[in-house]
Amino acid sequence: MLWTERYRPSQFSDIVGQDRVTALLTSCAASKNAPHLLLAGPHGTGKSAAIRCFAGELYGENWEANTTIFQTADIFSQGKKVFEEDERYAHLYQKGQSLIVNFKYILKWYASMRPLDAGFKLMVFEDAHALSRDAQQGLRRIMERYSSTCRFVFSTTNPSAIIPAISSRCLPLFFAPLPAHVIAAQLRSIRVRETQGMQAACTDDDIELIAEAAQGDLRRGILLLQAVSGAGTCNGLAALSQSETETVAAGAILLIRDGDVRGGIRQLEALMIDYGLSGREVLSEIRSVARREYNHPLLATALAGADARLGHANNEYVQIDAFATGLKEIF
Repeated sequence: MLWTERYRPSQFSDIVGQDRVTALLTSCAASKNAPHLLLAGPHGTGKSAAIRCFAGELYGENWEANTTIFQTADIFSQGKKVFEEDERYAHLYQKGQSLIVNFKYILKWYASMRPLDAGFKLMVFEDAHALSRDAQQGLRRIMERYSSTCRFVFSTTNPSAIIPAISSRCLPLFFAPLPAHVIAAQLRSIRVRETQGMQAACTDDDIELIAEAAQGDLRRGILLLQAVSGAGTCNGLAALSQSETETVAAGAILLIRDGDVRGGIRQLEALMIDYGLSGREVLSEIRSVARREYNHPLLATALAGADARLGHANNEYVQIDAFATGLKEIF
């Protein structure tokens, strides 16, 4: 069994490093009332766990009956196939209609269902940045119509992808990347609960290395700890922790350094198109590569400038392309 599932938080006290957010959600659950919510933050920081804990506090044993979770990344990447094959949607799916029409119809059907022994139900959208603009416009109208019996919860790593008409109706909650010492403490706790041989295979120094390699992502840290436990050694942790997207980013930087700016730009755009990363997530991958392989002060300054511009830009591709072009002058 994956340790990320075994040690998934089941109550707010199990969620580490997000005290302000969990305190607010606990207060809302205690009052049995809540606004629409927009949960934003990097992967592995506790967004999905917090939603489930919140639903559990609100509804108790009936939390699943009063909570509908839509995996929007699957719906908008796989298309109508999801509606055809998922038993939750198959009886509602209209074969002759488009994906957007089906999506809106299914949302209305679930939103119109009365909550069970509660004042409202939760409609949760995981990876909400995957929602197309048309889908978000339709969703806005559904929020207006069913706000008395539904609360809409959006979880995303890229809040700028949510249109203002939706984000302005939601209370924003930010899940910050976890500090290395918080991840290390959690990993030590897991080590104690696992096999006795774990102590020899993974020392305190190894735990510190894993916590740094996790880069604020507790889920990634737990997966690395399990991999190290299975291998019986922490050797090769750097190669183990390097993700596929980080490898692509490293290749893009290498191309730009060697003078192939166009090729580097294509690879960075592929991270957004093929891997679904936001502009800031692309910069995060580049930052990891820069810290490990280059450690150049001008590169750090360029990353900071690009990150600041992305916060005010409409087109992330233009900003990433401009950043990549500027790297040519640094190298």
